[in-house]
Amino acid sequence: MSVPLAYAAIILIWSTTPLAVRWSTEGPGFAFAVLARMLIGMLVALLLLRLGRHTLPLHARARRAYAVGGLGLFGTMALTYWGARRVDSGLISVLFGLSPLVASLFAACWLGERSLTPARLAGMLLSLAGLAVVFMPGGVSGDGGRMADVCALLGAVVASSASMVGMKRIGDDSPPLATTVGSIVVALPLFVLVWLATDGTLPGNVPLRTGGAIAYLGVFGSAIGFALYFYVIRHLEASRVALITLITPALALLLGHWLNGETVGPRLAAGSGLILAGLAVHQLRPGDTRARRHAD
Repeated sequence: MSVPLAYAAIILIWSTTPLAVRWSTEGPGFAFAVLARMLIGMLVALLLLRLGRHTLPLHARARRAYAVGGLGLFGTMALTYWGARRVDSGLISVLFGLSPLVASLFAACWLGERSLTPARLAGMLLSLAGLAVVFMPGGVSGDGGRMADVCALLGAVVASSASMVGMKRIGDDSPPLATTVGSIVVALPLFVLVWLATDGTLPGNVPLRTGGAIAYLGVFGSAIGFALYFYVIRHLEASRVALITLITPALALLLGHWLNGETVGPRLAAGSGLILAGLAVHQLRPGDTRARRHAD
């Protein structure tokens, strides 16, 4: 698969994931929803791995990649599902739009990328101003969320960004599906422990929409989405991969409004606009601007 095609597929999957996460927690608890998703994702990834006649590498670098990917997966998914219970899907996607900022900080420290230029720092400040607007009275509370839930989602952003940059630093060249399987294997026991600690019972009746959302997330959001994600981060720098989250929030906000009746209040709209504007400034490079002017 070409990198641009994989990149576009990830945008489509990530745009629909927040709404699917919200739907998957309707009825069963968040712990069962994420555990079921991981189980389906692992089974599908194993099947695809077998069909592709790939093996699961177990050399030292691969094991480190599985550990970093698995711990990052657990932190990201556990916090996301816990926080998503009372936060609209559009806001979830907007908060994950902060990933490029967090990733650039980790990339500067761990990869030595020159990601903290004045323009990028200005973009960070602008996005932080947007985040402050979202947190203002009437922003988060006015859009169905709570402060603790939003803080959990911000923690998920940090976990996801740290894991992505950590994977980039390790530089494992195992097949993306193998990395997916290895990461889920590492994370799965932790999800089981969370499920046992919070509920530990199987739901008697799972609504059709909820079951469909869990299946969609297991197949596309986990197995296929993770494999594409691991494939892309090997071919692009960390900050470019995180740029995907600059595109998905707008699509997720529209999907949440059209399909789930979510209301985008004035404060959330203003805060989201500032966050996305900050991300645009953060990703704009002087060299790119000069190139465009020369082309014109």
